[in-house]
Amino acid sequence: MATIRKRSEGTYQIRVSCGYGVDGKQRNQFKSYKPEPGMTPKQIEKELTRQAVLFEEECKRGQITSAVKFEKFAEQWFEEYAKVNLRPTSYARMKQLTKRVYPAIGHKRLDKITARDIQKFVTDMLVNGKNMNTGKPLSRKTAVHHLSLISDVFSYAIRMGMLTD
Repeated sequence: MATIRKRSEGTYQIRVSCGYGVDGKQRNQFKSYKPEPGMTPKQIEKELTRQAVLFEEECKRGQITSAVKFEKFAEQWFEEYAKVNLRPTSYARMKQLTKRVYPAIGHKRLDKITARDIQKFVTDMLVNGKNMNTGKPLSRKTAVHHLSLISDVFSYAIRMGMLTD
């Protein structure tokens, strides 16, 4: 059940309980809603109820990621998927790629990373990114390896129901 709380600046907070974690603490998801200017109180109430129901359904389907950062989820991917399904050499290579990927997008939430963020990272590697050994820009093949890691992590997130696309 969603609860709605009015905040002082004219916005509303919608809170949905998502059960309890293994540590016994209650897991909640939050969403803010700001009504459009000129809406009547009745329209605000109706839209707020609609937003609360939609948000609750998203939480039940597991589409709310609860602010999981890319780096944290990628480490889960390494433990749950890569260790089991990749050859040791591929696993080691993927782990090596995190040295460039984590500083670029590791701090961002999974659901907030855009195609533009990834393209900016790849372009930066090809133009400005210096090879750690030679000091030259990175090759296209190396950039493709980095892109493959990012793609694999996102594909896993979609399979696990954390993202829709």
